[in-house]
Amino acid sequence: MPKDRELNVLDAVRAPIEAARGLPNSHYTDPATIAEENEAVLRRTWAGLAVGADVPEPSDCKPIEFLGQPLLLVRDKDGTLRVFENICRHRGMILVEEPRKIEGAIRCPYHSWCYSKDGRLVSTPHVGGPGQNSHPQMNRSDLGLIEVRSHVWRDVVFINLSGDAAPFEEVHADLLTRWSDVEKPLYHGGWDSQFTLDVQTNWKLAVENYCESYHLPWVHPGLNSYSRLEDHYHIESPGNYSGQGTYVYRQLEGQDGEKFPDFDGLPDFWDAGGEYVAVYPNVLLGVQRDHAFAIVLEPVSHMQTREHVHLYYAEPQTDAALRQKNATQWKTVFVEDIFVVEGMQKGRSAPGFDGGRFSPAMDGPTHLFHDWVAGKVAALRAERDA
Repeated sequence: MPKDRELNVLDAVRAPIEAARGLPNSHYTDPATIAEENEAVLRRTWAGLAVGADVPEPSDCKPIEFLGQPLLLVRDKDGTLRVFENICRHRGMILVEEPRKIEGAIRCPYHSWCYSKDGRLVSTPHVGGPGQNSHPQMNRSDLGLIEVRSHVWRDVVFINLSGDAAPFEEVHADLLTRWSDVEKPLYHGGWDSQFTLDVQTNWKLAVENYCESYHLPWVHPGLNSYSRLEDHYHIESPGNYSGQGTYVYRQLEGQDGEKFPDFDGLPDFWDAGGEYVAVYPNVLLGVQRDHAFAIVLEPVSHMQTREHVHLYYAEPQTDAALRQKNATQWKTVFVEDIFVVEGMQKGRSAPGFDGGRFSPAMDGPTHLFHDWVAGKVAALRAERDA
């Protein structure tokens, strides 16, 4: 598609909701368009990479590939979480292949260059010749691991690959304020409170579906039986996040009526309320009175997404049977969405589809996400054309 025509299409996406079209098919099917979009919306923003619970203890590390870039999530000896490029500064060898605890230093398996857990280059065996572990023309202080800018909020590890986004607290000031009442300590439920779903769809379709409650009566009949469509409201913050809330959150109970403990000191709204937001670009968050969840969407390819789901509680020790029941319940809900997002991905191969339309009453949160993506791509093109 010629660039001027594509720009006109993006203008149509950014039109008022009653006249807007959705993103064109190329943003879901065309590798070149998606590569440009990845630069605009995933590399230049605060994208979700993982959760802190992936490296729960000091010295834990986990290699992660994001948009083809090898990264290493490390919790140093003081408990600080860092993200580095997972490569040796000598010859670019991958440093860590599997999640593990680092004993001593991070050692390159090729020539045994060693790095501390905070990224400093601390050992270069034989670099000056046999038995000579230093060289006057090689300055170790200049050759530490390349650190990727990161920020942790609600245990989600956000990264800014380009390194030039505005501070996280500035970008998401509105959401931090909105959820200040639920800014409480979070405790990951453990092995039985996490699961991964592999979905044959572009990651954006998972965001679009999560944003809105319009589909509840048909896709989630069990959930809709008590949290009805009319019990929900839109959450809309143009340029940052969008989603939905409910006024009728119902606590899960065990066989003998046991419940999860509540987060301390919540306002009355949270007695029966819950909120679910998509933090642009690829993090889906949910919070209720007694537990929360985070979903990090991993864009594996243009039509494959890995959804990493993690559940959190108000106390470090909770009832194991109730945790498993809760995880099963949420997994059921999220699995119910799979046929929808995979069906929309297949539909994007229809050349006659023009991006679709939005219900002015029901699709506001989803339209905001389309508008945000289109705006980021348009800004990138304008910058390159300047």
